[in-house]
This record gives sequence, structure tokens and C-alpha cells, in this order.
Amino acid sequence: MSLTVLIVDDEENFRLNICDLLTNVGYEVVQASSLTEARAFLRKGVGEVILLDVQLPDGYGPDLMDEIAINPARPLVIMITGFGDIDMAVTAMKAGAHDFLTKPVNLERLEKSLMRASEIISMRRELEHFRHNQGQRFNFVVGKSPKMRDVLEKAKRAALASVSVLITGETGTGKEIVAKFIHDSGPRASKPFMPINSASIQPTMIESELFGYEAGAFTGAEKRKLGLMELADSGILFLDEISSMSMDMQSKLLRALEDRTIRRVGGGKQIPVDVQVLAASNKNVLRLIENGEFREDLYYRLHVVDLTIPPLRERKEDIPELVSFFLHEKNLQMGMNVEQVSENALAALQNYHWPGNIRELKNAIERALLFCDDEVIDLVHLPHEIIQSI
Repeated sequence: MSLTVLIVDDEENFRLNICDLLTNVGYEVVQASSLTEARAFLRKGVGEVILLDVQLPDGYGPDLMDEIAINPARPLVIMITGFGDIDMAVTAMKAGAHDFLTKPVNLERLEKSLMRASEIISMRRELEHFRHNQGQRFNFVVGKSPKMRDVLEKAKRAALASVSVLITGETGTGKEIVAKFIHDSGPRASKPFMPINSASIQPTMIESELFGYEAGAFTGAEKRKLGLMELADSGILFLDEISSMSMDMQSKLLRALEDRTIRRVGGGKQIPVDVQVLAASNKNVLRLIENGEFREDLYYRLHVVDLTIPPLRERKEDIPELVSFFLHEKNLQMGMNVEQVSENALAALQNYHWPGNIRELKNAIERALLFCDDEVIDLVHLPHEIIQSI
């Protein structure tokens, strides 16, 4: 598969040597000697894989990771440095880097890393091709159930109007997938989609994650960091598990939404932002309000449109289509060719009560593929609790 590799490094000899190597093995190669040049290529959509140096004349290479993360093309990044710092490698991988290499670059390892990147990009292309052929622009199955179709109809209207949406439903029902559907269905589709899970971040860190901070704002804040609301400007901010947010943080969020401005931690300047806010919770928010655990005014600010995602046990007519979708998706990811599910296995899947909802179904199909040596998933390949449901 032909890929375009963007080399971002200020050492001309290094760029030329890598360029010759990659060109000889079939890659298209473009070169940038600075972050400014790299950004120009990224804006044009050039570069499916980026070889990114850490130290550049006009900045710190990893600073580009935030911009790459919201790039619609989702290029893969291989960090390259002459310092061999393990902490830097860990930080780069956490920020989303595909791999981390040290100078002098081992060419054999570089080729292997690029081959892995090629495989990932190839699977992405195959999956997109499949979705296009199936007439599915979005990363999920609509299904036949009236409840789910009603949710998506309301979601489309909310997307076109760019209004705030509160998405509720049990764990695993697909709240973030519906949020991405809203993003892809409206005028902000080409703009950033920035998710944050309030439950997975320490309460003291949520403010700096949302609003960003200035250099020196607190111990360890060595340089300015943009918050997710600023990065999501003109796009969508998805606040998952918003019910886990502290009352104090809820108050600050409400003010930011009402004023359409944010102030970085440690800063004095009010920064205007234009974001459509989607929030999600697996708890009963009205009950939380009654218990004094959620601000009523924030609830009404988010509750312009209310979407309740039905649990899988209430939309079992969609299971065959969901199984087919996950089967194809996992075949591509796992390099397998399992074509169908037996009648007995499908009956068990439809009879099961699915406490973990769609996420549990997806995991069950992945497990079945792992233990299937034939072209058909049978009862024996399913998890024990599903087999018992017959």
C-alpha cells in the first residue's frame, strides 16, 4: 500500500537519508524542517505517517500532538529524538504516538514500525470502504427498533441546530457513539470533537483540562497548555459522565457556557469560545438534583434536547445486524475470515439479557472470534453466561 510519510526534522542529512530509504521501498515522502512547515502540510492533509523530531528550531515536537489528535485524517506519529529519554517516550505514547525511535535510527526497526502503521491505515481504509458500501456513514448500526430510530431522529435535529444535548443511558449503550453521530450529522462535522470523561480525571485537574492553564499557574506548569474547550472552538465538546463533576466545577462550567468565554487557570484574559456541548450520564440526573448533587441550572442549560439511549435488552431486534457489523469489523482488525454465526449461537445472543449492553455484545463477538477455528461462530465459542441463557 502506498503511504505518504512526512519527515519533520531540522537535520537536512537525516531527512535526505531517510527520504532515500523510504522512497526506494515505495513510500511517498515529503519533508519539513520546522513545526511551521509541518503545520502547513497538515492543513493541506499531507502526511499519513509523521516522523516527528522532538527538538525543532521553532518549538517542541510533541506540542504538535494536540493538533494531530484533532486532525480529521488522524495521521500516525513516530517520535524521533537523539536523547533516548524513557520518560519522554512514555509521555509521547500516552499522547497518542504510534512509536518512539532514538537516533541514530535503526533502519530495520523504522521499516517495521512503518509496516505496522501501514497495516493500521489499511484496516482503517477497509473499514471505511465497508461502511460506505453499506450506506453507513457512521460508526454504528441504526437497527430496526423504533426507540433507537426516534433517538437518532432527535439527534439529527439537535445536530443541525447546534444546541446542547444531555444523553442518558446505562453503561455500554453507546452514548459517546451517539455524540459522534451528532458531530458528524451537523454543520460542525469538519470541526473538532473533543471528549472528556469527568469520572476518570481527578477533581482538582478537571478545571485545567477544560480551560487550560498558563505557565507558572501551579507546580509543574512549565508552559501554557490549551484546554479542551479552547481546542474544541467551533466544534463539539463531549462531557462524558458529567454527573461525576463536583458542584464547584459545575458552577464554573455553567458560567463558561453562559458567557461563551473561558479563562485559563492562572490567567486573567477572558477567551471567547464557540462550542456545542454534549453531556452524558449513566445516572438519573433529576434524582441527583433532588439529592443536591447536581446543579439544576446547569441541568437546564444542557437539557435543550434530552436523548435516552435504550438498553440492548429493549432493542433485541437489532442484535442480528449488530452482530454482523461487529463480526466484519473484528475480522478486519484481527486478520480473520469468519463469515457467519450459527442459528444456535444467534438464538443465544438474542435470548441473553445483556447487562453490559452493546459494549458487552462487541466483546462477546471478539472473544468468539478468538476461539473460532472455522468460518462459523457456534454456541461453543460464546461466553459461558450467554450459553446458559438458552
